[in-house]
Amino acid sequence: MTRRVAITGAGTVNALAQDVPATFDALAAGRVAIGPMDFQDIERLSIRIGAQVRDWAPEARFTRQELALYDRAVQFALEAGRQAVAQSGLILTEDETLRAGVVMGTGGGGYTTIDDAYRAVHVEGRNRVHPFTVPRLMHPAAAAHLAMRHGLKGPAFTVSTACASSNHAMGLAFQMVRSGAAPVMLTGGAEATLCFGGLKAWEGLRVMSPDGCRPFCASRNGMVQGEGAAVFVFEDWDRATRRGADILAEVTGFAMTSDASDIVLPDPDGAARAMRGALADAGQGTGAIGYINAHGTGTAANDRGEVRAIRAVFGDTPPVVSSTKSMHGHLLGAAGAVELLAVVMALRDGVIAPTAGWRQADPDCAIDMVANDARRARVDAALSNAFAFGGLNACLALRRA
Repeated sequence: MTRRVAITGAGTVNALAQDVPATFDALAAGRVAIGPMDFQDIERLSIRIGAQVRDWAPEARFTRQELALYDRAVQFALEAGRQAVAQSGLILTEDETLRAGVVMGTGGGGYTTIDDAYRAVHVEGRNRVHPFTVPRLMHPAAAAHLAMRHGLKGPAFTVSTACASSNHAMGLAFQMVRSGAAPVMLTGGAEATLCFGGLKAWEGLRVMSPDGCRPFCASRNGMVQGEGAAVFVFEDWDRATRRGADILAEVTGFAMTSDASDIVLPDPDGAARAMRGALADAGQGTGAIGYINAHGTGTAANDRGEVRAIRAVFGDTPPVVSSTKSMHGHLLGAAGAVELLAVVMALRDGVIAPTAGWRQADPDCAIDMVANDARRARVDAALSNAFAFGGLNACLALRRA
């Protein structure tokens, strides 16, 4: 017996805002949070813009002992998780805590901790690093701390599939709740790679824009990184309705594919198969989809390939598309989680967030795109795409509650 899966809580920290309502307001306004960054050694970088979380005050949220254990990405995850659980009003029985769990996505893990440790050894000449360096930098840290904080003793683990990490994580959490393996799962993604080492590595790929993220625009010249987290409460639908929870949206389908082709260049066939698979899993036809939140990185290869994939699935009249990376940046392993907020906003509020900064049509990206200004429309069903290096694709299908 399969179960329906409800989203009953959401929380976020990202460059647009540090909670969901303010993030919705920023997305609806088309506000761009990309700008100059501020961290140690940034003058040694050629790319100096990003979507950095401003005015983050961890000392006001966590104790000194906790901060000794929490990388910046974990801090974001714990705050987002706190918000999601509070909105959900979630209370678990003792038996439910034994089966409820956490699945989180991250691409880099504790990148700022890694950067600090290397600097201490190689620049400052120290012979030791912080004793909690390993627990701070390990990829499963956010999942572990969320499980501890909320007493979740069921499955708890991290998925790391580059820029598809959080979509894979949320898809697996969806499958666990739908199968009955868990009544409730916390899920999403967290990332904080805006530091010297993180950006210097990406500079080497020559895919970073020096002046802004303009997905699907003829003038696009690369991606812009962001940081932050988003966490959701995925809950058995019947359980949620029995307790009178406010259901934000329903997760209906999920699919993941591999291009098995190239480590960095996307194959549109893999993306198309992921979208078709999510639709089939949801039992929905192409005509039901009113919005696609695109992976839309702003690189020439990704955007062109994604449009080809969408047209392969939906034909000559695809649904409207937008990429919110143009506003909050590319959060790598947390991208799909923050972007799912835009999908929830479209389904719940009838507001489709725009692709900001768009200037000029590209014949290779001919699609009905929401450019610069939000669009009001009733959206009954939507897809959220994530396509990663390595040809790792994950697509989620959702429906209005």
